[in-house]
Amino acid sequence: MKLDQLNFHHLFYFWSVAKVGHLTRAAQELHTSQSALSAQIRQLEERLGQVLFTREGRRLVLTDTGQLVLAYAEDIFGLSQEMLGRLQGRSEGVTRLRIGSVATLSRNYQENRIRPLLEDSTVMLTLESGLLDDLLTRLIQHQLDVVLANETVPSAANRPLHCHFLGSQAISFVGPARLWKPLGLPIPQGLDGLDIALPGPRSAIRAQFDALCASANVTPRVRAEVDDMAMLRLIARDSGWVTVLPEVVVQDELQAGSLVCVARSTGLEERFYAITTPHRHHVELLDRLLAGASETGVVG
Repeated sequence: MKLDQLNFHHLFYFWSVAKVGHLTRAAQELHTSQSALSAQIRQLEERLGQVLFTREGRRLVLTDTGQLVLAYAEDIFGLSQEMLGRLQGRSEGVTRLRIGSVATLSRNYQENRIRPLLEDSTVMLTLESGLLDDLLTRLIQHQLDVVLANETVPSAANRPLHCHFLGSQAISFVGPARLWKPLGLPIPQGLDGLDIALPGPRSAIRAQFDALCASANVTPRVRAEVDDMAMLRLIARDSGWVTVLPEVVVQDELQAGSLVCVARSTGLEERFYAITTPHRHHVELLDRLLAGASETGVVG
């Protein structure tokens, strides 16, 4: 099938129905009959050679192919609306940027990264958090523009991706100021038997920490394993234990003096990446987000 064989009028009708999930309601909004709308969608399905909807009671539910077509239709007609808004000088003409971030990534790091975009009144941000594989699936399906992660992605022929290195930061050991002096914990010897809170086993930081302890033959007393950085921040603040995390997670507590950095290790580091698809449509906002990033290669 060639591009000139695709009827974008039919695609627009499909997009309208998919958004409301109901044929009658979409027909009312489009000021057309239900039968005419249904016929147009059938013609689109015939042209594509794929079923886009299944029925569940009175509702229309997207098939897997329908989900994929919807993702592209959102880009096509969403950008069209933005174009019309800008050409007509409407204040509501905005640019959307859809950002996914892995759940183990510091919220403070994310906020620091996107802060320049928050000052732009023409920007509409969508921020999602989840597991890396789920976010990459949404990225491939064009439901996200970029995924922020603290690990690279595995090679896979069916999902070519670009990894842009954004930077790195040392991992610190922090503790309550009432119990610890700055840089007062010897590493790694001081870890043996120490009450400690750690990132969960899925974290790249945790793998580095476990390797450090194994090489030094020390065994800390693990009191908590936490995937979510926001929860790990609360534990660092309230537990009295030493906590292993990037300083950006507790930047406010360190500045206020309630927590201190009791140790740093050159063997522990968190690296940050922005993951995109190689054939993404050009979004100036995304270029700004990636400014200064170096590409670490195409995966897949």
